[in-house]
Amino acid sequence: MGLKTPLYHAHINAKGRMVEFAGFTLPVQYSGVIGEHMAVRTRAGLFDVSHMGEIQCTGKDSLANLQYMLTNDFSNMADGQARYSPMCNEKGGTVDDLIVYKREENNYFIVVNASNKDKDFQWMLEHQFGDVTFTDISDKIAQIALQGPKAMEILGKVTESKSIPEKYYTAVFDGNISGIDCIISRTGYTGEDGVEIYLDGEDAEKLWNLLLEAGKEEGLIPCGLGARDTLRLEAAMPLYGHELNSDTSPLECGLRFAVKMAKDDFIGKTAMLHNEENKRVRVGLKGIGRGIIRENAAVYLEDKIIGQTTSGTHFPFLGYSGAIALLNTNCATGTNVDVMTRNGKIKAEIVALPFYKRTN
Repeated sequence: MGLKTPLYHAHINAKGRMVEFAGFTLPVQYSGVIGEHMAVRTRAGLFDVSHMGEIQCTGKDSLANLQYMLTNDFSNMADGQARYSPMCNEKGGTVDDLIVYKREENNYFIVVNASNKDKDFQWMLEHQFGDVTFTDISDKIAQIALQGPKAMEILGKVTESKSIPEKYYTAVFDGNISGIDCIISRTGYTGEDGVEIYLDGEDAEKLWNLLLEAGKEEGLIPCGLGARDTLRLEAAMPLYGHELNSDTSPLECGLRFAVKMAKDDFIGKTAMLHNEENKRVRVGLKGIGRGIIRENAAVYLEDKIIGQTTSGTHFPFLGYSGAIALLNTNCATGTNVDVMTRNGKIKAEIVALPFYKRTN
């Protein structure tokens, strides 16, 4: 059995179907993936994401370290601001993708993927320089994500306005929800509005139950890993180990916005500059024929393999099968291709990403 998050018993009591994921025992679903997915798209869902890793970065050289280790630019961040970034190796491949928060000058809060936490922390220690300290604080922190069009309305029932971040990708570090101290971040992994809440693990179950009770009228329900994956894929958000890995550059995965080539040298910059012309192209695929497109499926153009899918599923809200693919050739939107499925090839159309984008 994997590690237990502070919400393990809450999942058992709610009859969550538990699975092993990233070294933890977590719910893959409660009432069903489709129902949970639709709840987040139309109302609100609550996720336990306490398996994610958290690393603190402090010291007068903390910014210089982040500038060198990560591809994005953090030099103009305001206190309380969050910024997404890949972290690359010397070949230009991706070590991980993560979020950096600026708590205050020389004090940063970094959130990394669960399966990469130990690797990421070791990478930072091996490449640190000057007056900087990286501290893994993951064991002390739980994380709960409240997501959906009703999320902010529910949050407003249990906290004061000063604890609610006004803008996307900002956080309130001294937040408080009904007497529970926490960090409240206007971020998420679903394509919807909402928050991710970081708090002491001992308070996690209390906050979980408090939010579920507060959100009853709005239709808030607990959601598992299954819906988290279909939601992020519908919104075309990358997942490490699928769209990103140590051999995949963030440039070929549609993350150019988070790679600042104009800043001073950073790990992977030289390799990306030299290899940019030979890289693959990320595209969206919309299934036309019957069948569900899955990951690692070959993509054909006129009987020639031109790439493969990195993630694929049936999109509950949009109502069709779709996938993200990396192609070796640049094909225009609207191009028809064939994708191999369990039952043979099916037709698919190359479409713009993201598949789903909220309008409010």
